[in-house]
Amino acid sequence: MNNEARRWVEGSIFFALFCLTIPVANWMIYNVGTVCPPNGPCLIPVGFGLMAPSGVLMVGLALVLRDLVQRRLGFGVAVAAILIGAAVSGLVAPLSLVIASASAYLISEFADLAVYTPLQQRRLVTAVIASSMVGLVVDSIVFLWLAFGSLEFLAGQVIGKSWMVLLSIPFIMYLRRRDAQLDLGPA
Repeated sequence: MNNEARRWVEGSIFFALFCLTIPVANWMIYNVGTVCPPNGPCLIPVGFGLMAPSGVLMVGLALVLRDLVQRRLGFGVAVAAILIGAAVSGLVAPLSLVIASASAYLISEFADLAVYTPLQQRRLVTAVIASSMVGLVVDSIVFLWLAFGSLEFLAGQVIGKSWMVLLSIPFIMYLRRRDAQLDLGPA
């Protein structure tokens, strides 16, 4: 497979996975967890004695996947993916979470994009970590405040999303090494 075909196939896979993370996160919030109050989000332990709404795992993954979409398919496609993701988020979120979910997604993904874009050419792993950390903090604050009027689960949200970012780093390092061998740099 030539480099352009590889870039398109991998980018399409990352794009599809990115678009799936938000519906899965919204579904998880009320269906997956160790504690599921009747009218509240299902919670999962994220470490250090903290709990967070279960969707945090998918949101942490979404931030990394957005970076990979941009790396493979370019800035314009990444922006389109963010807009599509916000629309999907608004369509699939429980009614009580539509504004919170779509707003947090849109704002945090653009924050991620703003940090990732200038760093990606020089330091891919640093770009993914830095942009994801900014995005996950922004997402956590906006979502919790709009959805629940409280930042009670902020620490748990940040830690839960950070786990997904950290788990992705070996894959990002593998891609960076493989891309250098194949001369398959950023789009």
